[in-house]
Amino acid sequence: MIVSGLAYGVDIQAHKSALKNDLPTVGVVAHGLDKMYPADNAATAEKMLLNGGLLTEYIHGTKPERDNFPARNRIVAGLTDAVIVIESATRGGALITAEIANSYNRDVFALPGRINDLYSKGCHALIKQNKAMIFESAADIADAMNWNQKEKPTLNKQMMLFEDYLPEEQIIIKALNQKNLLSIDEIALTSLMPVSKVSSILLKLEFAGILIPLPGKVFKLNN
Repeated sequence: MIVSGLAYGVDIQAHKSALKNDLPTVGVVAHGLDKMYPADNAATAEKMLLNGGLLTEYIHGTKPERDNFPARNRIVAGLTDAVIVIESATRGGALITAEIANSYNRDVFALPGRINDLYSKGCHALIKQNKAMIFESAADIADAMNWNQKEKPTLNKQMMLFEDYLPEEQIIIKALNQKNLLSIDEIALTSLMPVSKVSSILLKLEFAGILIPLPGKVFKLNN
């Protein structure tokens, strides 16, 4: 499912591509459903009602006020498994969505561009700050999200390989098994170990292919 904001540019193109390929698509708007902004996108919005829909937290009659747009980005981030930033200057709604997605432990991807492009600077900043994974093709997302794995190993099979790990490593593995996603601070709190020690153990487990690091210093088991 493609979720976006029905705005000009990448938003509307994403919705149109979803419709063209018979994929569900949801538009999160920043106003009441008695009107459509931008008005030029009304025809696309109507088609989306057949496979996806429109979503808003605002009552009928609410105008598309400026402050409503960044506020609705938390809904976009919350509805998705991954957020993709195609273009952004150093400030903008896409970066707000990316920051919120990181706080929700969602995967974030950013498309790099030429270093002197104004609307690539935001993407580059996300990548440099380890807040987004680099995105060059759909295959990058499929690999990162494990969508292209025909058969995923179960954790029970992996646990057979964990017998050789130290007790402290076992504690971290079991914590991730129970919660699926944990930040480094949460792991330290759960394991009763200092962050510095947890960091070194996480690095070892990452090299062993046991866990996967995500943006925002979040980790999950590679299962």
